[in-house]
Amino acid sequence: MSRLTSTNISIAKEIIGRYPRPKSALIPLLHLSQEQNGYVTTEAMSHLAELLGLTPADVYGTATFYEMFKFEPVGQYCISVCTNISCQLLGAWELLEHAEARLGVKAGSTTDDGRFTLEDVECIAACTEAPAVQVNYRYRHCVTPAAFDQLVDDLSAGRLSEEVPPHGTLARVRQRTTAGWSGTATAQQATVDAL
Repeated sequence: MSRLTSTNISIAKEIIGRYPRPKSALIPLLHLSQEQNGYVTTEAMSHLAELLGLTPADVYGTATFYEMFKFEPVGQYCISVCTNISCQLLGAWELLEHAEARLGVKAGSTTDDGRFTLEDVECIAACTEAPAVQVNYRYRHCVTPAAFDQLVDDLSAGRLSEEVPPHGTLARVRQRTTAGWSGTATAQQATVDAL
């Protein structure tokens, strides 16, 4: 499934209503699409362009700027090992090599069972807690090879399912706006634009 479902179209319209200009809702809608499909498809980008009055190229240009959006299927758990300088100095390369051996894949690949995708990433803004790892964008700090093994064991056994949702789920609770708030930004922006 690539285009937004009817349920997600309703959510998308509510999200778009929060912004004075529809195109400002692009990133939240990219997240919504990724949550639905596990990654952002070409068809989904075209659908988002239709909803927002943009070109597919506009959507693609924004989506490809951000590392968090994936354009092909990834594992249920996307494990990102930071190898930037702070993490590097505290053993990130060794941790990445250990992770590759433990999972049996090279960075940039997904395990045969589709459970884990391993990534070598740039700074994830946890330099004081190096080496840092993210699992579906949930942080793990000061990760040792033994801690990595425990993390994989816990994920495999489902012991972290409350803390780490499947890839694509940005948050378990979706923001909502009240009827009195929704749409006021559009009127306010129109006033500013008229000046």
